[in-house]
Amino acid sequence: MEYVIMTTGFALAIFGLYGLLSQKNLIKIIIGFSIFTTGINIVMVAIGYVRGGIAPILDNEGISQIAAQKSIVDPVPQALVLTSIVIGLGVTALMLAYVMKLYQDKKSLNINDYKNLKW
Repeated sequence: MEYVIMTTGFALAIFGLYGLLSQKNLIKIIIGFSIFTTGINIVMVAIGYVRGGIAPILDNEGISQIAAQKSIVDPVPQALVLTSIVIGLGVTALMLAYVMKLYQDKKSLNINDYKNLKW
């Protein structure tokens, strides 16, 4: 089951990267970025999954379960994904605000119309 989830995450990441690199509309580029980050987040959660593992909560009952089972789930990938979701939301909001300002100035969402942004 975890391979299906990991494959889905990689497929979403590749699909988002393709959308990010192939589109000319700025809104579609932002959507591709969001799909890409979602795919990467799914892959990170799938990597941190442990079949039959228990939550790393250390109370009296949890310590006895850990001693008997000896497989606990690593909470670091889950924390990284949660942080990545929050950062991705902020970056997406910033990109959308920037695109709104560009549209107000040039009245176009086509990336080829913005020649003055190039080096």
